[in-house]
This record gives sequence, structure tokens and C-alpha cells, in this order.
Amino acid sequence: MKKITFLILLFISSISIAQIKGVITDVNKEPLSFVSIYLDKTVTGTTSNDNGEYVLDITKKGNYTIVYQFLGYKTEKKDITINTFPFELNIVLEEESVVLSEILISSEDNPANKIIRNVIDNREKNTDKYANYTSKFYSRGLYRIKDAPEKFLGQTMGDFGGGLDSTRSGIIYLSETVSEIKFQKKPKRFKENIIASKVSGRDNGVSFNRAEDANINFYDNSVEFGNFLISPISTNAFTYYRYKLEGTFYDKNGRLINKINVLPKRKNDRVFEGALYIVEDDWALYGVDVTVTGAQVNIPVVDVLKLKQNYNYSEENDAWVLISQSIDFKVNVFGFKLDGRFSSAYSNYNFKPNFNEKTFTNEVLTFEKEATEKDSVYWNGLRPVPLTLEEVKDYQIKDSIKVVRKSEKYLDSVNKIQNKFSVVSPILGYNYRNSYEKWSLSFQGLLSNFSFNTVQGFNTSLGVSYLKSLDDKGKFWNIGVSVNYGLSDNRARPVLFFNKKWNNISKPTFSASLGVVTVQFNERKPILKINNTISSLLENYNFMKIYDKEFAKVSYSEEIKNGIYVSSSLEYANRKPLFNTTDYSFVPKSDNGGYTSNNPLDPTDFVNAAFTEHSIATLNLGATFVFGQKYLSYPDRKFNIGNEKYPILNIEYVKKFGASNKELNSDVFIASLRQDINAGNYGNLRYNMRAGAFVNSKNIAFMDYLQANGNQLVFPLDNQLNSFGLLEYYRFFTNDKYAEAHVEHNFKGAFLGRIPLLNKLNLHLVTGAKTLFMADTKPFTEYSFGLDNIGFGKWRFLRIDYVKSYHAGVRNEGFLFRFNLLE
Repeated sequence: MKKITFLILLFISSISIAQIKGVITDVNKEPLSFVSIYLDKTVTGTTSNDNGEYVLDITKKGNYTIVYQFLGYKTEKKDITINTFPFELNIVLEEESVVLSEILISSEDNPANKIIRNVIDNREKNTDKYANYTSKFYSRGLYRIKDAPEKFLGQTMGDFGGGLDSTRSGIIYLSETVSEIKFQKKPKRFKENIIASKVSGRDNGVSFNRAEDANINFYDNSVEFGNFLISPISTNAFTYYRYKLEGTFYDKNGRLINKINVLPKRKNDRVFEGALYIVEDDWALYGVDVTVTGAQVNIPVVDVLKLKQNYNYSEENDAWVLISQSIDFKVNVFGFKLDGRFSSAYSNYNFKPNFNEKTFTNEVLTFEKEATEKDSVYWNGLRPVPLTLEEVKDYQIKDSIKVVRKSEKYLDSVNKIQNKFSVVSPILGYNYRNSYEKWSLSFQGLLSNFSFNTVQGFNTSLGVSYLKSLDDKGKFWNIGVSVNYGLSDNRARPVLFFNKKWNNISKPTFSASLGVVTVQFNERKPILKINNTISSLLENYNFMKIYDKEFAKVSYSEEIKNGIYVSSSLEYANRKPLFNTTDYSFVPKSDNGGYTSNNPLDPTDFVNAAFTEHSIATLNLGATFVFGQKYLSYPDRKFNIGNEKYPILNIEYVKKFGASNKELNSDVFIASLRQDINAGNYGNLRYNMRAGAFVNSKNIAFMDYLQANGNQLVFPLDNQLNSFGLLEYYRFFTNDKYAEAHVEHNFKGAFLGRIPLLNKLNLHLVTGAKTLFMADTKPFTEYSFGLDNIGFGKWRFLRIDYVKSYHAGVRNEGFLFRFNLLE
């Protein structure tokens, strides 16, 4: 009883400093959440919480008009006189009566289509009215879990921070953020400075709530909401949507509001479904109430996402501006049932800000000093939306136990459960943790690196490593040893390694290693071990060709300036040829002609090697330039988010020297350029270009030649933009110069969505082209047409490509199958 009383008192104290407070319900006395409450003729206000409770911060006594606005309900205006604080005002909202006039019913033309066209025609005009602004932003994120499993894949799941009840249900994440945001329409720029951030049960208080992530703008053609979706008021919206005018009503200021039902033409397109509320004559958004499914956002674990937006009229700039937004979600994956809400509120708009050239930089998120260390008194005075009793309880429980949970006794008790050794630990791996002293000991299981090749036969690795964390800002070091053993060649290959990183800002990292490994002749590793294992054992296609390398290596990397990454390494190695030691296969040895040799230059030569044993040193210097890179500055780390407007350039210099045979020494420069471009409603364009040139052409070792990544598999698992589809693995190589280019456009539903019947399948058209130029050989070219988003319901991971290649008058063709989740 005392505990309940304490929670109630804590709840009351969290809103007691508010000037106007109350509860909003419907006529059945059910609480209404996410109601917008604001002063009439302003855009300053708040929203109600899940219990219908609200607080509105008014500092002066006097006469006010308070507006209560909620989609689907009649807007209520209350004239009040405040003589004392706090002032309590409870409100009952009635459902809105939406009426469809007889004139509209008898109209031959769809009136909804005319309204939507007017909105589309006025998009620029409406958004120009708030082309530049600053505002205050408040957001709250909450995740709940229901019937949480106690174990997953044999691992104990714990109590998710201490917020679960006896049924293992409750809040597992609760956070709040208050920030100041700056926005500019042309060129589009955004800046957020977090004033206060709080996460239940955590000391650092860094939340996931970002204003830019919540900036869901339906006036854009493409709306980023889990994925890039087609806006119902985009320029080509009529290709994807049907519209129906459900009716009209008048708001409290006498403006006519049209309620338009938005209906997808195809169920699983990248579209919304629900209702738009449109202001007559202004042709602006008054409200949004839509949903999307996991299939529509192409995230299978999501059941449904719900989005609501409320807009308010600003007399200052004659515009309808966003004042509140909520995102509700439901997720069901592997027995985990999650639901939650991210809600946000905008206030204190300034539509005439004084921006200058220093206002917007590549740093798009910053934290004020001590933003994550604000106490409950500060939050009670700052929070515009009151906490529910459930949220108060979660804060109280988790904040009271977080000190205990950092103690040595508690962490040791948790580690005792986590550190249990099971019968599958030698196979899957094992971790021994000491969370209090921040170190761990990891054991590499037999399955972690299990594979098959014709040199080693079945092979796997066992290893152990020690990791010591030195602070909470990314500083650590680790040391370990791993031993790979081949059953057929009966040889162990050990590797010792050491790594150290100093911080999570510039991420300076030093590494050192030495040992013996097997390496592919193409250092770009075009053949994955799993692909080679399957193709060898099931088809007698042993595509992977490897050699032996005894080496010692040191390397260092760091981001020396925003968007500029440097790396360097120095290695000395002794390289030896290897030969097949097994012809084991699951199929008859004669299938597909049997295994080939381990000589990539002559697969029929089982006696001679592709090179002679030698020693050589390698110096590698590299730099990567991410032009215009945007980043987020958190208190303990820097998070880079790139910039799709510009490509990423990588430059590399590789010097081979000190070889036992001087003819093997060489110098080569390599450069690559890649970019991923969002084409809005017309899909996504990607390209990757790479070129290289030797300073002098020499008779160097085969593995040091410049090579293209080929493919001879029907179901490859490699990167589509890094390899060719129908090129033999070791067919083209050069010690002179070469260039390759890959380009691909996924049109999503832009084309196939327009074709009757076929558009019901929700397939995505993908086109691509690849070309390779090498000295002393004719160009190799590929063209492809494919279908993506193949599957059932919301599980659509398969992609099929038809590829045609051309080289020296010879044509080839074939089909490739890929999982698009691996891209």
C-alpha cells in the first residue's frame, strides 16, 4: 500500500507545477490520447498522454481560449479565466459528424480526386510558408513486450531491465528527449540540439529519439517511414491510390475540412492506407491518420505501423504547421511480441529565424553539456506531456535498481547465469564475462569457421580471445589466438592477434597479427566459403583456389577529419603453393567432370603450381573520402550517416618490395567510386566503379595481379555491385591497367505497378549493366533484367536476374538467384 501511495504522489508531483491540467475523455468516459491542446490562434501547445491527461504551461493569470483538437472528434474551444494556479479543466470530446452533401453524391466526377489534385498543385505554395523555421521538439519513446520468452537459442533473456511483471510483460524501453531544431527547405537542411535526454534505468540517458527521424513530410513525393513510401499527395499518387470523399465538417474557426479515405490500388505496394484531412481552399493538410503493414515497408517482422499527425493554423505566416505526431507499432518475431509508441510535439515556432552560413553544418545532431544528467525536478518542469502512472512506475523501479545493478554482487550473479557452460558450447562457442571489471574471455566454436575445400578438406577453427574494456567511450584492447585445422592436409595453421581502439569519435585502431593462413588468389575474396563448400560437395565445383601464407602484419586506421578515413598496413609474408589433397564429394566423382586442380591458371594441371614459393613485403596506404558526410555527435561517440548526394571515393597505394625475387616487386594505384542514390518514387540507383594501374608492368606473382570478381554460381551470396554475373573467376587479370563499372536501378513499383494484372504481384523491376576493360584484351560487358520482391505476403526476399554477357563476339546468358536481404 505504501508503494502504491508513493507512486501516486510521485505521479502527482510530476504534473503539480503545471499551470493548466486535466483529463480528456469521450462521451463514454474513455480517455483520449494524443489530443492536441493549444492556445487559440497560436501553435504553442501540448498533447494528452495515453491516459488522456494533459498539462499546458501558462505562466500568467488572465483570460485564455484553449483549443482541443483530435482527429475524428469535434474540436472544442474553451474560454477560461485563470485567477489561481494550478487550473484544472477536464474536457469531453464528441465524435465528429462527417456529412457528405447531396451535390457531391450526385456528381459524376470523383470529388476526392479533385481535392487531392488541388493539394498536389499547392504543395510548394504551402510548404514555402514555413520554408525556414526553428522550434522546440519533445519526443517520447516506449516499447512494451508481452509474454517474453525466458530463453532464446539457449540463452537466458533476463528481465529486460527489471520492468516485467509475473507474466513477463511490461515496459522494456522508455525514453524522453527535449531539443531545439532548425529547418531550411532550400537547400534542405536540418539541425538538432538536444537539451535534455532521459532513458529509464540508464545513466547515460542517450535516447533513440531524433527530430529528423520524426520529420515525416507527406508533401514530399517519397516519405521515409520504415522504408521509402509513396506519398498519397505525390506527383504520381494516382498510379498507386484511389480516393474517396467520406464527408466534410467545419472546425471551430469555420474552415471546411474534407475527410478523404486513401485506398491503395495494390495491397503490398509501398503505400499508406487510411485518411487525410484537407482544408478547403487552402488545400493544406489538417490531419493524417494512416497505417502501413510489414509487407508495405518490406520489414517482415512488423505487423503494422500507425501514424497520426495534427496540424494547426498559424496566423503569423498563414500556414498549417505540424504540432503533434504519433507512431504506433506492433512487432512479432521469433516469439517476441512487441508494441509501442513514439510520440512527438512541436512548439515555440519561429518562422523568421536569423540563419547564417554557420547555422547548418555537417554536424546534424548535438548534445548540450550534461543533457543526459538532468534530475527529476528538472524534467517535471520541462516535460510538456505528463507521464502515465505506468511510465512513472517504470522510472521509479528502474531508477531505484540501476545503482544495485551496477554493483559487483549483482553483476556477478548475472554473469553466473550467463557463464554457464553447456553441451553445445564447444560447437557454437562460449563467452565468460566479468561485467563489473569489464572483461570477457571468448571461445571460438567448431561451427564458427567450418568449411570444405579440396586443399584442406573439411576444416574448422578453434580459438580463444580476451577483451578488456577501458572506459565507456569505446576504448578497449583484445588479444587472442585462433587455430585452423584441415582434416585432409592434416595441418594446423595458428594465428596470434592483438587489437586496440582508443575511442568512438575518430576510432583510432591499431592491429597486429602473425601466423599462417590460407588465402584466395584473388585478394578481393570473390568466393564465399559457404558457397565453395556447397558447390564442391554437391556439384564437384571447387571454384576456390588458395595458397599458403606465413605472415606478420601491423595496421592502423583512423578518421582524421570528418569524412576522411586513412588506413595503413605493413606485412612481411612467405607465400607457398598448395595442391589438392582430397577428392571427397557427396556426389559421384565423375559428375561435372570432377574436381579441378588448385592452379587458377590451368585447372587441368595437378602437378605444377601457379607460382613459385617466395617471400615479399607489402605496404598498403589508403584513404577514403565521404564527401559532405553528415554525422551525429553523441556524448560518448560520433555516428556517421554519410550523404547520398555525393559519391564515396577510395584511393589505395600498394607497394610490394623486398621480394626474394626482385622481379616480383611492384607498385600499383587503385581507386574506386560508389554511390547509392534515392530516386524517390522511381526507386533506387546504385553504382560502383573501380580502376587500377601498375607503375611498371612486370612478371609478378599471380596473386598480385589486378583481378575482377567473377561468378560461376547460380545462387551466389556475394555483393551484386562488386562482381560480374557470368564471368569465370580467374579469367581476366592484368599487371598493367584495368577498369570496371557496375550500375543498377531498382525501379520498385514505378513500372510494373502500371501494368494491369502484373501489378497485383507487387514485383520490382531491376535493370543493370556491367563492363570490364583490361589492357591487351577486349571489353567484357553484361546486361541484366531482373525481378525483385519475390515471395509470399510480407516475406519477399527472393530476386531473379536474367543476365547476358558479351566478349570478343561470344555471347552467354543465364539466370541468377539472390536473397535481396544480403545486399
